[in-house]
Amino acid sequence: QVQLAESGGGSVHAGGSLRLSCKYSGFLTGDYLVGWFRKAPGKDHEGVAALHYDGSRSYADSVKGRFLISRDGAKNIVYLQMNSLAPEDTAVYYCAAVVGSWSGPMFSTLRDFGTWGQGTQVTVSS
Repeated sequence: QVQLAESGGGSVHAGGSLRLSCKYSGFLTGDYLVGWFRKAPGKDHEGVAALHYDGSRSYADSVKGRFLISRDGAKNIVYLQMNSLAPEDTAVYYCAAVVGSWSGPMFSTLRDFGTWGQGTQVTVSS
């Protein structure tokens, strides 16, 4: 069973950058899927970025070109580099992971079957 813990959130001004980290315990080997979601006040959870073990990635349209998901297997960390932040990026950010074979869209699979962390707050001021 994978366990996840996010860190790296904070407060920044618009245009700034943050890098979120998701430290995982257990094993992310073989077939796996990891990703980041966010939840803003009054809104549903939104899939932000996802990474498949084969290297393929998926991003929400709202963050394409600004956010990058990556993984450091040696450190057991999944990162979310966030650049050109805007006030609408303000939310609690969660990482999620699924280990094993799966079918279906990345974000739906993570949302419905993933193990989730506790979240980290990101606040962007104008």
